[in-house]
Order: sequence, then C-alpha cells, then structure tokens
Amino acid sequence: MKQGIHPESYRLVVFKDMSNGHQFLSRSTAPSKETVIFEEDGKEYPVIKLEISNTSHPFYTGKNVLVDTAGRIDKFNKRYKKS
Repeated sequence: MKQGIHPESYRLVVFKDMSNGHQFLSRSTAPSKETVIFEEDGKEYPVIKLEISNTSHPFYTGKNVLVDTAGRIDKFNKRYKKS
C-alpha cells in the first residue's frame, strides 16, 4: 500500500436509513452538519442519511420492492420509451 494517501481523520458516525429508520454506528470521514442521538448508547454523533441500506434493499430482504426515488423510473421510461 502507498503511504500517505489514506485519510487519518476517521470518526464515529451514525448511518441512518431514511426508508425505515434503521441506524448503525461506524467510522467515516464523510462530513456532516447534522447530529443524532444514537439509540443504543444514548450518545450524540454526526449522522449520514442513506436512501437505502442492507435492511431495506430488495436483494438483502428477499422482498421484490420497487424503490422509486424522485421519479427515476418514470424519467427512465419516458426517456427510453419506444416510439
């Protein structure tokens, strides 16, 4: 591995799945201005909001749920519709 190319400022951050409210604690260098109180230990951490995680993704849950964020599927269908 090359020396000096990896960030050293890792900090504890709560990742929150916005589709179902699931939270998990991990380390990250991603910036965040918002904070949240983590349910498991009651401490306050920066929060990174996720649209989808392993608790809501159809591949991991086994449910065939269509996730349409901001009409992406409608845009795609409109753009590539056969005329």
